[in-house]
Amino acid sequence: MLITRRELFSGLVAVSATAVLPNMSFAQVRKANLRINADRLRESLEGLSVFGRPTGGTFADGVSRLAFTDADVAGRDYAMRLMRAAGMEPRIDPAGNIFGSRSGSDRNLKPILFGSHIDSVPAGGNFDGDLGSMSAIEIMYTLREHDVTTRHPLQMVIWPNEEGGFTGSGGATGVLEPSELAHEYNGVSTSDGIRKLGGDPRRLAEARLLPGAFRCYLELHIEQGGVLNKANVPIGVVEGIVSIDDYAVEIRGFANHAGTTPMADRRNALLAAAKLVEAVQNVVTQEPGRQVGTVGQLEVFPNAPNVVPGLVKHSIELRDLSAEKIARMGEEIQKRAQEIAKETKTEITVRKIMHDPPAVANPDLQASIEAAAAQLGLKTMRLPSGAGHDAQMVAKIAPIGMIFVPSVDGVSHSPKEFTRWQDCGNGANVLLQTILLVDRASG
Repeated sequence: MLITRRELFSGLVAVSATAVLPNMSFAQVRKANLRINADRLRESLEGLSVFGRPTGGTFADGVSRLAFTDADVAGRDYAMRLMRAAGMEPRIDPAGNIFGSRSGSDRNLKPILFGSHIDSVPAGGNFDGDLGSMSAIEIMYTLREHDVTTRHPLQMVIWPNEEGGFTGSGGATGVLEPSELAHEYNGVSTSDGIRKLGGDPRRLAEARLLPGAFRCYLELHIEQGGVLNKANVPIGVVEGIVSIDDYAVEIRGFANHAGTTPMADRRNALLAAAKLVEAVQNVVTQEPGRQVGTVGQLEVFPNAPNVVPGLVKHSIELRDLSAEKIARMGEEIQKRAQEIAKETKTEITVRKIMHDPPAVANPDLQASIEAAAAQLGLKTMRLPSGAGHDAQMVAKIAPIGMIFVPSVDGVSHSPKEFTRWQDCGNGANVLLQTILLVDRASG
């Protein structure tokens, strides 16, 4: 494809103004000016939304495209049709992952991998995962349309069952154990689900991607929170995916008649639980940062209106990018729990049942995302991801980078989930330019 002198001059001025990529060649200026087709991206997202849409509904009614359902299969078929239109031949690996590739000019270089997922939660939205997957296809389409060849080979991927436990990315990185294939999601075993998607659980080991096989992995995603929307910043540069510590709490008091047991004599397990819930809030908010703590599950026994509760079980979940910070908060909560137990004449045990380490984004990739956004004239903000993503699985085998775009009002996992179309296009263009920057800068 030819570029006019006027277009070349405009590109040189734009690059000079940002001072992001100095001393660029003619081909590099051309790549710096490359943009995805935002209308085509919107059309792809709207087309995907049909699969799992409520009967008689519209795009605004959201989607239930749960993994392993007929809607999921139909959505994947739709995505593969788009991939073929973009010049790729889709390949389904034994874990059910869909890969598409494009050759680079240097076969000795490692591929750059990028993508996301298209499965949803029940009554979910049309942007979570979908934006990253459709943008990956659109980027491949754009490169083919403009006859641009990168040095590195490019691979895009659509991971299955992200919402139900990272089946695809876990299978590709060796996290999914053969014993987990019997686990059910949405009434279907993981093994049967993989088969339904065109994979082969008997050959799961063949889906394993070796550490160091990829130059990096990049994922575009909606933020799912309200930080970018509130700050009016179009691009989030993800610092990493947070660490999670889960605790199981058991509080033992004494169940007794509510009408005949004096207040001073009660060993009320629910009262102790209420104090501990408040303690979690206080511990988590007593220092600055983006750490969060949640008590989201509560069981009361015997759960009768005329009985002083004798037993309470509840959860505590702590999240932050720093595993050390949430471990420290956990210790402080343990200390407060014993103080509350003494005060309420109860017995409290707080047991850690799960630790999920953080997946830290590669600093060079964070800088590349910022440079790509600056080249496009877009402000950025660094922030952690409080939600899990396939990127945290891929971080076990390759450097990762994530790009966030705003979620209107911070709503996600809901039919009301929405990201403005301009922000969708901005995110896809930042992903495209990040790929090109990484391709140019690294061997």
